[in-house]
Amino acid sequence: MLCKPPLKCLKIVIMANLLTMFFVMEMIVVSGFSFGASGLSMNYYLLSCPIAEPVVKNTVNTALQDDPTLAAGLVRMHFHDCFIEGCDGSVLIDSTKDNTAEKDSPANLSLRGYEVIDDIKEELEKQCPGVVSCADIVAMAARDAVFFAGGPVYDIPKGRKDGTRSKIEDTINLPAPIFNASELIKMFGQRGFSTRDMVALSGAHTLGVARCSSFKNRLTQVDSEFAKTLSKTCSAGDTAEQPFDSTRSDFDNHYFNALVSNNGVLTSDQTLYNSPQTRNIVNAYAMNQALFFLDFQQAMVKMSMLDAKQGSKGEVRKNCHQIN
Repeated sequence: MLCKPPLKCLKIVIMANLLTMFFVMEMIVVSGFSFGASGLSMNYYLLSCPIAEPVVKNTVNTALQDDPTLAAGLVRMHFHDCFIEGCDGSVLIDSTKDNTAEKDSPANLSLRGYEVIDDIKEELEKQCPGVVSCADIVAMAARDAVFFAGGPVYDIPKGRKDGTRSKIEDTINLPAPIFNASELIKMFGQRGFSTRDMVALSGAHTLGVARCSSFKNRLTQVDSEFAKTLSKTCSAGDTAEQPFDSTRSDFDNHYFNALVSNNGVLTSDQTLYNSPQTRNIVNAYAMNQALFFLDFQQAMVKMSMLDAKQGSKGEVRKNCHQIN
């Protein structure tokens, strides 16, 4: 479109840009991505501990080179942390004689990667004592685990404080492996996630394994060939492990292709394809890995900000396993 005189054109362009900016800012606020309002910032440690990001990345990279299966552990730990009391590092706290903590819940007994978080915390306490929270370390470690496993590159705002509550009874808020699509949609929706967010986040199962105790009920629900695979796995006992897809340590869209083939390991996996509410999303991700990556990174940023604690509502633990 042409306009004259030039000054008028300039005014139109400026007004258009301003309107666009205000629209984007409004969408950010409505979507809960107003970092300033929540006290979180992409550059939170830029001045107080500029070495924080490199230390996390290098430690995670080294750990995954030694044991690629830890990528799944770090991502799962972040999810289990955020879904209970918000992203506050409560999943790291050890039980005491007076309190049984989240980590000792049956849902969390198989969590892995604590040693990676401890190594990062130890180094950061040497470099920047009392600055970097355990909650931020868990969130950054999950982000970097996704990247080093071949997944999308994304950043998250930092500045979460560590929580001071960790109780086993709170883990009832974690989605169960026997949930159907409607139950998953409801539980994720209560935390502000759309159905699409939920399916994208479920794609984290492209990494890792499930234990037989979580999918024994599937043995009579699947086609004969996959049932034989699951039965063979379970013949070794309830703790025997079955990969979610054919590339357990690679972040890709093979998980969704497995669902399309009716090879979902958990009931909560296969229901995503079986349900009309979510089948089209599964098909889209199975056909388009780039689309899955895009939606996954957006959902992960959203999840990383769940109930982030600030000020007197939290602290920066000296030891990730105990409250100061």
